[in-house]
Amino acid sequence: MNTSVATAGAPANPGALAATMAYFATFIAQGMIAGVFGPALPNLVAQVGAPLSALSWLFAARALGSLATSTQGGRLYDRLPGHPMMAGALLGCALLLALLPLANSLWLLVALVALLGAGIGVTNLGANTLISWVHQERVGPYMNALHFFFGLGSFLSPLIVAWMTTAGGNSAPAFWVLALLMIPAAGWLLWVPSPRGAAAIGDGAQGPIDRRLVALFVVFFLFYVGAEVGFGSWVYSYAVGMSLGDAATGAYLTSAFWGALTAGRLLSVPLAGRVRPRVILGADLGGALVGIGIILIWSDSLSALWVGTLLCGFSMASVFPIALTFVQRRIPVTGQVTGYFLVGAMGGSILVPWLIGALIEPLGVSVVMIVIAVDLAFTALVLAWLLIGWPEPMRKCSEPECQDAEGIASGV
Repeated sequence: MNTSVATAGAPANPGALAATMAYFATFIAQGMIAGVFGPALPNLVAQVGAPLSALSWLFAARALGSLATSTQGGRLYDRLPGHPMMAGALLGCALLLALLPLANSLWLLVALVALLGAGIGVTNLGANTLISWVHQERVGPYMNALHFFFGLGSFLSPLIVAWMTTAGGNSAPAFWVLALLMIPAAGWLLWVPSPRGAAAIGDGAQGPIDRRLVALFVVFFLFYVGAEVGFGSWVYSYAVGMSLGDAATGAYLTSAFWGALTAGRLLSVPLAGRVRPRVILGADLGGALVGIGIILIWSDSLSALWVGTLLCGFSMASVFPIALTFVQRRIPVTGQVTGYFLVGAMGGSILVPWLIGALIEPLGVSVVMIVIAVDLAFTALVLAWLLIGWPEPMRKCSEPECQDAEGIASGV
């Protein structure tokens, strides 16, 4: 790997700060799009006269759109300037958000959401890849901060929906407000020069890509993201369907989940360089399983739902960015490799929310938390396989602190 930027705290290039802030702004925008789905889409489904189970088609359409761009976009980021691609995707997302409340049929709504998912896939892939190129081996805290800003956006958008629904009786104005908020982030990206392409990640000193490790991480991201998106997307419907609260309560629970996730990611920024990822990941998944357990055991208690929601959000906070940092030390990070991981993530965001929606009508809304609990258990099993099969490697450098086989100093 190219280590010409290896001084502590030094930026990877003169434009590192401006580029990093652009990625943070992009992830705020992306988080707002993700956060609006839980509380606002039921209103859109009702608007076109479709049943609640039709939400599964919308979740699947969004994820399929992201999946399509994640599979093909990685190669483009390796070859073309990334910032114009991300800016164009954000402007496209703004247009689609503005059009969603105007859809007059379910299939038009599905098509718009699929295109929105494609835009999300472009920005998600770009930010996760380019921030690794900018900061290289010191990306850990920056990656956690990036996903903190996603959580911040996801926390804010349900509040916007709740306020506008309470004031005006419907969620349509919230989509138009969110559309306007996409524009500044797109302008920022166009102003900041793009980092170099695949060459920016170094000279290949890390060796060949271990395809088994890539495949296992794809499965890990599939299960984990399925649990995160499943919870954030369905906790609203769960609260209302279990008669634990009204529509406003459901919206605030959705916001609480993303808010707890945001707080956890903020805390994980300084931890990323001091605590081994296997410790953080184990604690995260254990806490999330406890949170789901609280909800399932005291299923008739709104207080238990609040506690479990907050604990799940806080515990899930750093799983995705810590896992990306974990794998970056073991294989070269290219747009294509990141794309594979996002394919797994998008697969999870398709399968789990869709499965929940398909099971709600025959089994009842209580199935939401059961599916998420099983999903998290499988995530923990895959993590155990990763830790047993791929122990943490010795770093190769001449500095004394790099000789720690456990990689504690570097956060590996």
